[in-house]
Amino acid sequence: MASGSDRNPIIIGGLPSQVPDFDPEETQEWLDSLDAAVDERGRERARYLMLRLIERAREKRVAVPEMRSTDYVNTIATKDEPFFPGNEEIERKILNATRWNAAVMVSRAQRPGIGVGGHIATFGSSASLYDVGFNHFFRGKDGGDGGDQVYFQGHASPGIYARAFLLDRLSERHLDAFRQEKSKAPYGLSSYPHPRMMPDFWEFPTVSMGLGPISAIYQARMNRYMHARGIADTSKSHVWAFLGDGEMDEPESLGQLSIAAREGLDNLTFVVNCNLQRLDGPVRGNGKIIQELESVFRGAGWNVIKLVWDRSWDPLLAQDRDGVLVNKLNTTPDGQFQTYATETGGYIRENFFGGDHRLRAMVENMTDDQILHLGRGGHDHRKVYAAFKAAKEHQGQPTVILAQTIKGWMLGPSFEGRNATHQMKKLTVSDLKHFRDRLHLPIPDSELESGLPPYYHPGRDSEEIQYMHDRRRELGGYVPTRVVRAKPLAQPDDKTYAAVRKGSGQQQVATTMAFVRLLKDLMRDKEIGKRFVLIAPDEYRTFGMDAMFPSAKIYNPLGQTYESVDRDLLLSYKESPTGQMLHDGITEAGCTASLIAAGSAYATHGEPLIPVYVFYSMFGFQRTGDQFWQMADQMSRGFVLGATAGRTTLTGEGTQHADGHSQLLASTNPGCVAYDPAYGYEIAHIVKDGLRRMYGEGAEDVFYYLTVYNEPIQQPAEPEDVDVEGILRGIHLLKRGEAGTVPAQIMASGVAVPWALEAQRILADEWGVKADVWSATSWNELRRDAVEAEEHNLLHPEEEQRVPYVTRKLSGAEGPFVAVSDWMRSVPDQIARWVPGTYQSLGGDGFGFADTRGAARRFFHVDTQSIVLAVLTELAKEGKVDRGSLKQAIDRYQLLDVSAADPGSAGGDA
Repeated sequence: MASGSDRNPIIIGGLPSQVPDFDPEETQEWLDSLDAAVDERGRERARYLMLRLIERAREKRVAVPEMRSTDYVNTIATKDEPFFPGNEEIERKILNATRWNAAVMVSRAQRPGIGVGGHIATFGSSASLYDVGFNHFFRGKDGGDGGDQVYFQGHASPGIYARAFLLDRLSERHLDAFRQEKSKAPYGLSSYPHPRMMPDFWEFPTVSMGLGPISAIYQARMNRYMHARGIADTSKSHVWAFLGDGEMDEPESLGQLSIAAREGLDNLTFVVNCNLQRLDGPVRGNGKIIQELESVFRGAGWNVIKLVWDRSWDPLLAQDRDGVLVNKLNTTPDGQFQTYATETGGYIRENFFGGDHRLRAMVENMTDDQILHLGRGGHDHRKVYAAFKAAKEHQGQPTVILAQTIKGWMLGPSFEGRNATHQMKKLTVSDLKHFRDRLHLPIPDSELESGLPPYYHPGRDSEEIQYMHDRRRELGGYVPTRVVRAKPLAQPDDKTYAAVRKGSGQQQVATTMAFVRLLKDLMRDKEIGKRFVLIAPDEYRTFGMDAMFPSAKIYNPLGQTYESVDRDLLLSYKESPTGQMLHDGITEAGCTASLIAAGSAYATHGEPLIPVYVFYSMFGFQRTGDQFWQMADQMSRGFVLGATAGRTTLTGEGTQHADGHSQLLASTNPGCVAYDPAYGYEIAHIVKDGLRRMYGEGAEDVFYYLTVYNEPIQQPAEPEDVDVEGILRGIHLLKRGEAGTVPAQIMASGVAVPWALEAQRILADEWGVKADVWSATSWNELRRDAVEAEEHNLLHPEEEQRVPYVTRKLSGAEGPFVAVSDWMRSVPDQIARWVPGTYQSLGGDGFGFADTRGAARRFFHVDTQSIVLAVLTELAKEGKVDRGSLKQAIDRYQLLDVSAADPGSAGGDA
């Protein structure tokens, strides 16, 4: 890890524009020299001299502006390429076998009656990049540490499976079960890298494009964080992210480059497979994507290595004394290069080299076939090795390798460089024969002309296979491999939860603050306290977590090199290289990437971390729902806190802050256990259970989502007969009706529980209704349990039929049932069919708006008086109260007048 003094400064290069010229005469001499070089030797020679001067200035640490783009040639000169330590002939045979099996696997998956699809062109372009990595760079986990973390490009998965087949990690039955995960279980292979589906193989889900790059950045950062805090030795771990050039259009791909440069993450390498094509067409047909990306990455402070041409170009570039060839390469757009990839050598001679006599002279002794095979750098093992080695050895910056390739390379003229290549799944007999011949594989025509094309394996004792095993043994084991070595964590004792469970007395405390108080106590625990990873998007003070600054401190690998403006305050801002709090800035995507990296550390490095990510609830599942799905796929664990939750509690902020639907969005994620607690003691039991389920014996691959509120209330003490099972399973009886004669039931969650309790009092005092109040801590878990019960009953009619928990819990309660929450009605409506009686719900459907809390609740008809009306309405339907009482209630409480509502407490931030 580079020290702070060795890293790039915050301002990279840049000459002062307002400094006077103290020696104009000397300045003019330099300018005259440049003019003379242009006049006497030409612009190309002058350009070369300037570039050499800039290079020497960098060597002398002279601050000159960074070049954002360099010539369209390899960054590493031929003379600077290192010795290639492998056996290139054997590696070529290995790669040929891998290429064949990858393509055949996808083609066989298109057999009649199956037709499940697949992609072969992406791996065709990136095969050499992976092969060099597997043979020489990717570290495995056999040494007891986390090895390297490799983010494989999702569409290249067939090639990874094909290599695993050669190594006897997968069988032919596995390959023939590609994309048939259930029907061919236990042999089914997932379509893309899905750890949830293949938990012993894949580590990182990447095919939702854009998530691989941002995840890799924050994984590299998490590695440094864990090392700095003494949790795991990650000093040897390197993060490799294999990406597509079209994928870089996704904002998540490039949006967080600066953090990697700012923190000097030289343990990170991006390998961008620049085959110049997206899924259905060119990336920058009129431009040059490699040049564009070079500029972006350089500007962000990354080390850039361009791997553009293979070794066949070296003699031509060596002849290019006046730069005419480099100029031609610089000015030819990507769309034209793709055309060259599909044309003949004669076409290339005429159209690329034919426009200048100096270019024509360079290739006059070359045949058309030799011109046709002037290749791209991403297919040359020696060039790839040089780039990877330089990336690994570079210090102080992350590195990106921009490798030019051809999509569908080696698959034949029907595939290579074609716009439709990504959608082509099946090889014809003619394609197969051409492909076999190009790969020099000993497969007879007869095996290609009838039935399904065969897989190829050179034999377990063959030189190629032994070479593969030897290389992986030397590098520490097979990749990809997911291993769970983490041991269960000792659980905190009950005393840790005592403060929250005893309530707040006369003090008013919001559930957000109740959770923070509990978190502080958990972080003091000697066994697990250090494993908590606090994450927030620049809102620690909003959530009352600034009290943790002095003790936990904010992680910054450079420490704090300035005097904090609030240094004299008790809760001053504190940064430290060993800080526990991740302050990722205003980026929910970055925070969620940190959450995923921390939450999967139990598998990645064998050391469990307990991430606690706190954010404005509106900006969680709505903004980064794709990443939460990725979190579930990666089987990450931890706590996610949707603070300032609800449609009406943050009303001063208006529409884009009024969350009335994240609980519904959370319900769509099978890995998410979601709760909407009302009180601190409920939170205590939920968190305790979450720690047990995620980090205790028999740990489960789930994460917990709690919505908490910014509305202060008197937190009650935990009742002596508290129903812990009910709290955890989703519903418990909070308070029985004590007066009145007409029975009813009110079910409420979160911030709506106090409204329900007040409605209970009014119903008894003014209407003679005896209503019980239930706290529905999780509508989602109640529904999940009910669905599981119904599925069991459907498939096991001969067994005792299961009854959903919510049905059993409410079986003795006399309805009607009215449900209320600060969410849209779809949230409590999830359980409607399993409630044993007439059911009605209230909720905040529609857009939120800026106003007082009281006005908002009256507008959405979820306030206390609206609950009273809803209960009376349902009783009137059943003939238990007179319908005339409904108009009386509307008039008495002025329910049609929003301005008549009690404004309630101020709707601040926290």
